[in-house]
Amino acid sequence: MTSSLFSSQFRLRALIAGGVCAFALAAGGTAHAEQQAVMAVASTFTTLDPYDANDTLSMAVAKSFYQGLFGFDKDMKLVDVLATSYEASPDARVYTFKLRQGVKFQDGTDFNAAAVKANFDRITDPANKLKRYNMFSRIDKTEVVDPYTVRVTLKTPFSAFINVLAHPSAVMISPTALKKWGKDIAFHPVGTGPFELVEWKQTDDLKVKKFDGYWKKGYPKIDAIDWKPVVDNNTRAALMQTGEADFAFQIPYEQAGVLQASPKVDLISVPSIINRYVSLNTQQKPFDNPKVREALNYAINKDALAKVAFSGFATPEDGVVPQGVDYAVKLGPWPYDPAKARALLKEAGYPDGFETTLWSAYNNTTSQKAIQFIQQQLAQVGVKAQVQALEAGQRVAKVESAPDPATAPVRMYYIGWSSSTGEADWAITPLLASASFPPKLVNTAYYKNADVDQALSKALETTDRTQKAALYGDAQKRIWSDAPWLFLVQEKIVYARSKRLSGAYVMPDGSFNFDEIAIK
Repeated sequence: MTSSLFSSQFRLRALIAGGVCAFALAAGGTAHAEQQAVMAVASTFTTLDPYDANDTLSMAVAKSFYQGLFGFDKDMKLVDVLATSYEASPDARVYTFKLRQGVKFQDGTDFNAAAVKANFDRITDPANKLKRYNMFSRIDKTEVVDPYTVRVTLKTPFSAFINVLAHPSAVMISPTALKKWGKDIAFHPVGTGPFELVEWKQTDDLKVKKFDGYWKKGYPKIDAIDWKPVVDNNTRAALMQTGEADFAFQIPYEQAGVLQASPKVDLISVPSIINRYVSLNTQQKPFDNPKVREALNYAINKDALAKVAFSGFATPEDGVVPQGVDYAVKLGPWPYDPAKARALLKEAGYPDGFETTLWSAYNNTTSQKAIQFIQQQLAQVGVKAQVQALEAGQRVAKVESAPDPATAPVRMYYIGWSSSTGEADWAITPLLASASFPPKLVNTAYYKNADVDQALSKALETTDRTQKAALYGDAQKRIWSDAPWLFLVQEKIVYARSKRLSGAYVMPDGSFNFDEIAIK
């Protein structure tokens, strides 16, 4: 338990015991005198360098300081940010960008083409060993055409490049700050965004204040944000009830009803692009048999799973790519039919089922409920699965670092994915392309289909939307038929916002949009 969490819990108990309204104190006291919003989030931040972050939360809060050439609005629609326009060559290899003029970094450095080059040269240098290197490794060279025009040439055609540049990792960092701080830039963020750093205690709050030199006139509309990690679900929900927090994400599903009844809070539930699935190791028995994989998809009641593990805040997965991601195709869901599951297992040579292991990538309450429910469902068709929720270190060692599919210990693996580029390539390629086996990426099913690989490759070679839609559609249909996963649910985003706050949203990928954040 962090010191901030302990102090929050102590303060809550003291206020409640003394009959004092915490909300009144927060609203009327010095904490909000300068219009500060308190944002309670579910975990601590790993880094303030988005190029070196793997977790959505760290990249999301870094939007306080940083912006990219492009971004997404609250509905995951592409918008221009530091770029005002672009041109792509017909072969999707050369991209030329016109940049916004009159923008300064928070240290006074001008934003221009040289700054873009400095950032792209940094991420594409493998010697820097940045976690997001693979997202940008297609870049061959970045050239300054004139102070506000930059040209990027790729090694291979890649028509999803603009979507990658809208990803929350693809930010512009002050080149002056990069030279000054080097690897320590993770603790000294300097961007073009609406807020600048006040203080970050690594296991505690991240405090930011309004950047007076922000290029977007009239913004930000508030003076400060206190990003407060609150790892305990109940405490996070309680902070909303007392008014000590203005915004909270994630909201535990079991607390949703309580917050919904609060007159001080708006509980918001919206569709996400986060899908939950179980990958099946297709390189090892019995999951090398497609009939087994089909059988297990029929064995799971997805509607019941949504109710049991997600308190109804999820819907059965109806495709490989979640609805809301560009080029997603609706193909399902797989129906619940345990009789058909048993018949397919018999045809596959397993009339009495088999024994296996089911690991979860997470050990939170919702994931525990999910794998236990799946275990019970599988048992009804004769499949005995030993379940285990992995700690982070176990996940890296047992799953993400396995060097050889033939000896990889993973069998069934419960996990989720959100395509934060908003485009089908990042929803399929890292998870299901044959070049994406661990440890390179996260094809934990070790799925390999030459036709799928070819369709994914060809889709990146064209900027024609009709052709791309046909190719992505073909890939998704083949994957759905091959069933390398148990296709489970597409969960919903559930968050809480105080009625005094507006303009702050959780986006479909689990990131944040707070461009319009304001306090009434």
